Amino acid sequence: MSDMPVGFGVERDAKPRRSLAGWSAKLIASRRFQKWAAGFWPTRKLVRREGEALFDLLSGFCQSQVLMALVQFDIPTLLLNKPMTVEQLAIRCSVPHERMIILMRAAQALTLVKRKRNGSFALTRRGAALVGVPGLAAMIKHHDILYRDLADPAAFFRGETKTELADFWPYVFGGDMESQVAATYSDLMAQSQELVVEDTLRSVDFKGIETLLDVGGGSGAFLSAVGRADPKLNMMLFDLPEVAPSARPRFESLGMAQRVQINCGSFKTDPVPKGADAISLVRVLYDHSDETVARLLAKCCDALPIGGRLIITEPMSGGATPERAGDVYFSLYTLAMQTGKARSIEEISTLCIAAGFEITKTPKSLRPFVTSCLEARRVKGNK
Repeated sequence: MSDMPVGFGVERDAKPRRSLAGWSAKLIASRRFQKWAAGFWPTRKLVRREGEALFDLLSGFCQSQVLMALVQFDIPTLLLNKPMTVEQLAIRCSVPHERMIILMRAAQALTLVKRKRNGSFALTRRGAALVGVPGLAAMIKHHDILYRDLADPAAFFRGETKTELADFWPYVFGGDMESQVAATYSDLMAQSQELVVEDTLRSVDFKGIETLLDVGGGSGAFLSAVGRADPKLNMMLFDLPEVAPSARPRFESLGMAQRVQINCGSFKTDPVPKGADAISLVRVLYDHSDETVARLLAKCCDALPIGGRLIITEPMSGGATPERAGDVYFSLYTLAMQTGKARSIEEISTLCIAAGFEITKTPKSLRPFVTSCLEARRVKGNK
C-alpha cells in the first residue's frame, strides 16, 4: 500500500461515492419519498426539522423586515423604559392598531419581545441587545440599501445590478468625499467598532508594542480603546484627509492627544507612514480587491522594521468550511459594495506571506459574526 501512487485510491473510490451522493439527493427530492418519510416515525422528526430549516430560509426576509420596523419605530428603546400595550405603541408610532398587533406578534415569535400577563409587551434578552449592542441599530437602519440591491438576486449575481451600497461607502473608491458623507461614514464605523475592539483585545496581546499605527483608523475608535488598555502605548493614525481629522477631538477628550500622531493620506496612492513597530488593519482588507490588498500589505511591510507586527481583524470567510456570517452576509455585502470580498484566514495569510510577512497567530474567533484575527510579523522586504 505504501507504494500506491498518491490519489490512486481516491480515483478508484470517488465515482461510487459521487454516484451514491447523487442517488441519495434524487431520492430525497422525490415527492413519493418525502410523503413516505413524513409518515414513517423514525424519519418523521428529521423531515420536520429539515422542513422548518427550509422555511426559515424562505421567511428570512420577512424576519429581517420585522427587525427593521422595530428599529425604525424605536420600539426596543421605548420598551426598555417600560412595558407598553399595543394600544400605546400604536399611538406612539402612528401605526394602525391592527397592524401593530401583527408587528408585535411577529416580534414575539422571533423572541425579541415577550407578552406579560396584563397584555403589555416587554423586551427579552435578545430584544434588549438591540439597544445595548453598540451601533447595531444604526447598522440595521442602513440595510434598506442592501435590501434594494438584492431585490433581483439573479441580476445581482450576474453583476447586472448598479448597487446603491457602492455609493454609500465612496471612500473605498478613493477620491474626495463631501464632509457630511465622511461624517456619516466615520460615525457609523465608530458606533459599530466597539464589539470589534472588545473581541480583538481578547484575542490579541498588544504587550511589547511601543508604537501602534492604525491604517484606515477613521475617527480613532479602535486606537483610543487600545490606548486605554495600555497607557504607555504611543499611537499613529492614518486615514483620508476627509476622515482622519475627526479623530483629534476624541483623543483630546480622553487626554491622549500627546500620545497620538495623526497622518492624512490614502494608502492607495501614498506610502504608509513609518515610525511604528506594529500596524493594525481593522475591517480594512475586506473592503478592497486582492490587488489593492496586496499593494497595501506591501506598503505595510515597507513601513515596519524587521520583526514588526501586523494585526488584522475583520469578519472572514470560513474557507473550506463556509459559515453564515462570512460566507452569506459579509460576502454578499462586500459584493454589493463592488470593491472587496470576505476572505478566509488562508487567503489573507497567502497575501501576507507574499508581501513579506510570516504568520504568527490565528486565534480562534470568539464571535465570527463580529470579527476574526490574524497576527504576522515582517521577516523580509517585499519585491
